[in-house]
Amino acid sequence: NMMFKSWGRAPETDRREPSIMRKLIIEKATVRANMAVIKERARGAALYGVLTGDGGGAGLTELARLIRDEGISRFAVGTVEEAQALREAGFEDEEILMLRATVDREELERLVDLNVVCTISSVDTGLALNALAENRSTVAEAHIQVDTGMGFGGFLVGEPEKILLAYRSLPNVALSGIYTQLHAVSPKGPEVGAQLRQFHQVLDAIHAAGFETGTVHAAGSYALMHFDEARLDAVRAGSVLLGRCRRDQGDGLRPVGFGEAPLAEVRWLPKGHTVGADRLTALKRPTRVAVLPVGYQNGFGVDRPRDSGLLALWRQWQKNRSRTVRLGEQRVKIIGSIGATETILNVTDVKCSAGDTAAFELDPLYARGFQIEYR
Repeated sequence: NMMFKSWGRAPETDRREPSIMRKLIIEKATVRANMAVIKERARGAALYGVLTGDGGGAGLTELARLIRDEGISRFAVGTVEEAQALREAGFEDEEILMLRATVDREELERLVDLNVVCTISSVDTGLALNALAENRSTVAEAHIQVDTGMGFGGFLVGEPEKILLAYRSLPNVALSGIYTQLHAVSPKGPEVGAQLRQFHQVLDAIHAAGFETGTVHAAGSYALMHFDEARLDAVRAGSVLLGRCRRDQGDGLRPVGFGEAPLAEVRWLPKGHTVGADRLTALKRPTRVAVLPVGYQNGFGVDRPRDSGLLALWRQWQKNRSRTVRLGEQRVKIIGSIGATETILNVTDVKCSAGDTAAFELDPLYARGFQIEYR
């Protein structure tokens, strides 16, 4: 003990060890406000709430309950597990559309057991679903997927005879809808118009052969917000629910989701001391710093790709330079670059200590290591 006392008083350092409770906060009021914008844009078209990727990172069942309260009764998922989670959470009668086709027998059995609307994207996927339904002496429900240029799956628009084969040769499948996925570089580009014309040619061929298409849908979040002509019978609202789709200023949407985490350490560093990992930054004056136990591995500072090239890199650099963290009512700047698991803050002029809660912008899609909390 005497040996320790002889060291004298240590410089200011505050390194309590708070249990790192990182929270992803989803603001219910903001989701509801976005739903009002979505309904206005849909103008009476049926709405599918797209919940792929655990509800875009916001929590599958929690987000589903929230938007169901706002009037959505149709949902779209990307995995059997997501469909099962919805059914087990009490979504017993709502329509659930599986946006991915499969020929896997076990998956198809589970989808039929869960009364999910399947996707048929080819002759093979149609025959697989029909064979399973026939073996069970039942009728499975499905939508036809058409590929108008994204390439992720679907019947090619240049092969309408294969699509008509699905209507003619699958007696144990009830085809209740047909859809495509649209892509666009910009709201003023010609891509969506060309894709919709191709899609309507397919619809015309189906009608000319004497078949009904059921629910027709093409617009996802981006097309919903930018292309009135893509509305059709239904629209699929996914990232738009969280205000995270590519969007315009003044469209009424607000981004949903921010992170909270306790400061791990607060201390003074002398002038000239370097901080950072990927890129060292030398301090120009004595600086009080705080360590935020969150980095890009947790999704902090990670944004969805909007465009490519040098301009995109410059925009990302500019955004990271201006990124701040909120401590109470004050905003503090980041020193250097965001680290893998930790980020350094300049708190020289802020009253704070280890364990205090910091709040920061966080896209739910990329959030890792956070407990989701709806407020």
